[in-house]
Amino acid sequence: QVQLMESGGGLVQAGGSLRLSCAASGRTFSSYTMGWFRQAPGKEREFVAAFSANGGSTYYAGSVKGRFTISRDNAKNTVDLQMNSLQPEDTAIYYCAATPSFSRVGSSYKYWGQGTQVTVSS
Repeated sequence: QVQLMESGGGLVQAGGSLRLSCAASGRTFSSYTMGWFRQAPGKEREFVAAFSANGGSTYYAGSVKGRFTISRDNAKNTVDLQMNSLQPEDTAIYYCAATPSFSRVGSSYKYWGQGTQVTVSS
């Protein structure tokens, strides 16, 4: 069982930065791939980034590659998402999720946080 809680969302102007953090409970955090997803109003949930369980691989959606960076600290049971050069189209609820596989497919993720709102004004 893994419980996830996101923090760090907020309102920022276009071009600005935010750092999201996800704190996980449970002793098996290091065995899970950790991912970030987002859902904008009226749109389907989409994959943002993932960091593999063994720490060797990361994967980004094309829309955020070069602007967002995912990192994890297995000692602290946290996974962060540094978001730079934010644009209004990045506005969404951002969710942290965990899966035992390495995947960018939401249905593969077993555990989800409640989400944190990110709003980017133009």
